Amino acid sequence: MFEFIMLCLGFLARTSKSRAGLQAENIALRHQLCVYQRSVKRPKVKPADRILWSLLAKAWTGWRDALVFVKPDTVVRWQRKRFKEHWRKLSQSGKLGRPPVADEVKELIRTMSSMNPTWGSPRIVGELAKLGISVDRSTVDRYKVRVPKPPSPTWRAFFKNHAWEIVSIDFMVVPTVRFQIL
Repeated sequence: MFEFIMLCLGFLARTSKSRAGLQAENIALRHQLCVYQRSVKRPKVKPADRILWSLLAKAWTGWRDALVFVKPDTVVRWQRKRFKEHWRKLSQSGKLGRPPVADEVKELIRTMSSMNPTWGSPRIVGELAKLGISVDRSTVDRYKVRVPKPPSPTWRAFFKNHAWEIVSIDFMVVPTVRFQIL
């Protein structure tokens, strides 16, 4: 069925516009007759029929006038549904998320970062790239060995170290005009 559709659309594209419109209308009417002949009371529309009308609607401007067995809004709905299904299949076809990092690569990142503590993540990424291993900087950040920082001093240590400066600020000497101290 798809080969027939593509053949018809290719034929329509090669002919002149007035003749192409006439031939597209002929295809549309013949298709509707086929649908009516295979149906009993109500026309049964197959997925191939929906695809044909979606393609005709894109390729031919007079498709609404030749349409009899369904409303033109139905064809537009078919197009939207086909568009959504197409992109849903494309987005769901692959694996979700990032690919997993091999245990050997994780261990290599830890070894490199512990042996070279001055190297940052970009340097480790570059060195791994030289080995043919492609990883992102955030991956290296995640598995890099963290060097513990020394703890910051407490307020008690601050007051102990700077007590004299604090006291001298509080007891500042102010001389008066007569050179007396307040």
